[in-house]
Parts: sequence; structure tokens; C-alpha cells
Amino acid sequence: MPRYLIRRLGQAFLVVAGVIVLTFAIMRLVPGDPAVAYAGPKATAAELAAARQRFGLDDPLPVQLWNYVRDLLGGDWGTSLHTRQPVRDDLFQAFPASLELVGAALIIALVVGIPLGIAAARYKGRLPDLSVRLSSMLAVSVPVFWLALALQTVFASGLGWFPVAGEYDASLDRTSPLHLYTNITAVDALITGNWPILMSTLAHLVLPALVIAAYPAGVVAQMTRAALIEESSRDHARLERALGFGETAVLTRFALRPALNPVLSLIALVFAYSIVNGFLVEAVFNWPGLGRYAADSIRSLDTPAIAGVTLLVAVLYVVANLAVDLLQGVVDPRVRAR
Repeated sequence: MPRYLIRRLGQAFLVVAGVIVLTFAIMRLVPGDPAVAYAGPKATAAELAAARQRFGLDDPLPVQLWNYVRDLLGGDWGTSLHTRQPVRDDLFQAFPASLELVGAALIIALVVGIPLGIAAARYKGRLPDLSVRLSSMLAVSVPVFWLALALQTVFASGLGWFPVAGEYDASLDRTSPLHLYTNITAVDALITGNWPILMSTLAHLVLPALVIAAYPAGVVAQMTRAALIEESSRDHARLERALGFGETAVLTRFALRPALNPVLSLIALVFAYSIVNGFLVEAVFNWPGLGRYAADSIRSLDTPAIAGVTLLVAVLYVVANLAVDLLQGVVDPRVRAR
């Protein structure tokens, strides 16, 4: 296990190092002058020179890269050009809302996708299997932006079952102010017993979480079905059937655990994809997360903020992938031997 852990940590380090170089290149290749974006279009030559000196834009590229890496390791992710605040602080404020949304979506995807995959494998080639395959294909194929607008139109504007937009009812800030600990609204409301904000947040969370959950739920269902069918065709499954176990017991008691390995690998990929995919959903539902921050940064050509969002998503992907790999090593000892 230690050798497996060291190897995976080394691979993760190389990926993060490559992403850091890539984000630095993005900051230098994006059209426009960050000094002008920071100082303003009417800035004097002296003000532009001061801005360029502040961001080190006059230094040679190798020096700029070294300073960029040094600052990142020191916790300095730069200063946002449109909020004039440290990018790290902006991300700390925006990311918890996105994590709340994506976390809820992935829980929905797993709760829905795994049982559907089991049902499809259990009734392979029959109506339940065909229904699951068709529905999962539609879930994977439907455009996220269209699905968000459709659910919003039907269930929010039409039926009035759920709120149209926002994270919770803003009027509750006056009647039931929330004390923040984690910056994740639902968690903080649960910790402090703020039931009005908790219920409002859960109601606002339903539609955007369902939209983001559609793609991973479809993929998880398809992957679970394929893995279970493959696992149930192995020799141990034939032995279990010969011992008198029914097909459902073979799938759920013996084949499911090893079949979850590829599903776990998929979750790391889906997590990072859902963070980025959630940007559009956040725009439709006016959710105060990374999507809004990224959109504002792109509109204002805020290269430090754009690079910060890119780096954060990449690091999240690497960490999630590493965590899943280590979890696989615990679930299946064969993985550690690779």
C-alpha cells in the first residue's frame, strides 16, 4: 500500500505542476493587457506602469513563472481585476455554493443510477433493461442548458412547486439570519438549527441539482449495468448460482462490490465535469457559485480570476481522482498490486 500511495501522489503532483504551467500560459496568452483591465481604460501612463510593476508584467517570462509558482505555494493566487480582492478569498466565497450544488447532484446520481444499473443487469434484454438504457441515453444526451430552462419553466414558473432562482429566500436574512461556519448554506443551517433557511435552501436546490445529476446518473446507470453483466459472467458467479443463490443475490451480494470499481473511477471524472457543467446551470438559476464568478471574470477579462478558477477545478479533479484511486485500493486489493 505505501508504494501504491507514493506512486499515486507522484502522478498527482506531476498533473498539478502541469496545470500550474498551463494556467500561467493562459494568463499570458489571453488577449488584452491586465494592467489596463486593473487600472482602467482612462489610466495615465504612470498608473499603467505602476500596475504592470505590481503584477510583475515587465519581468522576463521565466521570472514571471517562478514568481507565479512561488506565490501559489505561499497561498497568494493573485488579485482579481474586477473585485479588487484576493482571488483566493473570492474562490473561498464562491466555491462552497458550487460544492453544495454538485454534491447534492452526485448524491442524486448515485442513489438513482446504481439501482437502475442493477435493475438493468438483472433483467438484461427485457423491458426494464431497455427502459433504463433509453432513459440513461436521454439523460446523457440532453443539453444541460435546455433541461434547466425546461424544468424551470414547468416546475417553477408553471406549477409553482419550486422556486425559480437563487440559493434561498433573501427575505430570510432579516427574519432568520444565518451564522456561517462552512459557507455551505445547507450545512450551516443544519448545524445552527436554522430550519427556515434550511427548508428554503433545499427547495431552491432541487431543480438545479436534478439538472446537474442527469448526466452522471445516466453514466453511472450504464457503467453499473455493464460492470455487473461482466462480473456476473465470471466463474465465481456460476459457482454461486450452483450453490442455489438467485440472480438478484448474485448481483447484489457478490458481483456488486467488484463492479463498483469502475463506477468509483467514473465519479472522479464526473465530479470535475459537474463543477464545470454547473456553470451554465448556475447562470440559469442565479446560483451564487463559481459559475457566476467565472462569468463575471470572463466578461471583465480578469485573467488572475480565470486562472484561479481553472487551477481550482483542476486541483479538485486531481484530488477527487486520487481519493477514488485510494478508495479502490481499499475495496479491491488487486488495484494496489498494479
